[in-house]
Amino acid sequence: EVAMLRELRRRWRSYKYRFVPWLALNLRRQRRTLRYVPESSQDKIIADEDVFEALLKAFRALFINDFSRQADILALLPEVKRQYLELLTVEQKQSKVNSCSHQGPQVFSPEEVLLDTLGFTVSRDRSSLVSAGTGVFVTKGFVPKGTVVSMYPGTVYRKHEPIFFQSLGNPFIFRCIDGVLIDGNDKGLSRSVYRSCSRRDQLGPFQMSDESWLTATLQNPLAVGQYVNNCSHEKAANVCYQEFDVPGHFPVELKQYLPNIVYSHDTESHLRCVVLVTLRDIKQGEELFSNYYTVVS
Repeated sequence: EVAMLRELRRRWRSYKYRFVPWLALNLRRQRRTLRYVPESSQDKIIADEDVFEALLKAFRALFINDFSRQADILALLPEVKRQYLELLTVEQKQSKVNSCSHQGPQVFSPEEVLLDTLGFTVSRDRSSLVSAGTGVFVTKGFVPKGTVVSMYPGTVYRKHEPIFFQSLGNPFIFRCIDGVLIDGNDKGLSRSVYRSCSRRDQLGPFQMSDESWLTATLQNPLAVGQYVNNCSHEKAANVCYQEFDVPGHFPVELKQYLPNIVYSHDTESHLRCVVLVTLRDIKQGEELFSNYYTVVS
């Protein structure tokens, strides 16, 4: 009986923050258990336009690097194809990498593309904190203050959508200001749900989201934000979470790099994403630390 009570208590601690009556009774007394922002305007470290431009810059570079495998998409978007071919022509003229011996543009790894485009790369590795498990590091380059350095991947659940079973024992559920939840778990039921939703929304050759964050080989290397560890007394936060709704005019050919998908298909509302923005300059080799007050744990 004692062992059973311990197990029930452990499961309750894992789930209680998602239990509405508990929230109603405890939110005022324990404000730090949930994200609390008095005004949404105070939650923006940088403008939404800057987030949009940062994602466009990174995704366009990844798309161009992967241009030879985009034939099916480009065949349906002749105007877009023409624009990218013009960009490729300009880049090839300026690039010193492509010599006469190359038959076509050289293909780099996604990490190399981001280093060349953004000036840095990030990746998962063992955290510098004892018993913290996996963390996220700036592996190469330099990240200035106010830069989108990572993204929080996962399935996006609106209020009242079923997430009970996915949430049990799941430390990767992020709660947005308006109650929207993002499940960033890359294992178990969460993994299956994301893949199912992603394939449901695919339109012919057009992928509306990126599944590669569920694997060890990332198509978009920024999609590691769920592994950023909580700050401590020794390690102050150097990044913060910022919510971003993907606008309707986001280029359809670049949606294949978005590591988020909605649980319930709804063409009217915008896709919610969460990016991590640097609070200070971050050098090569530093680990990223944020604040779990913004995460349902």
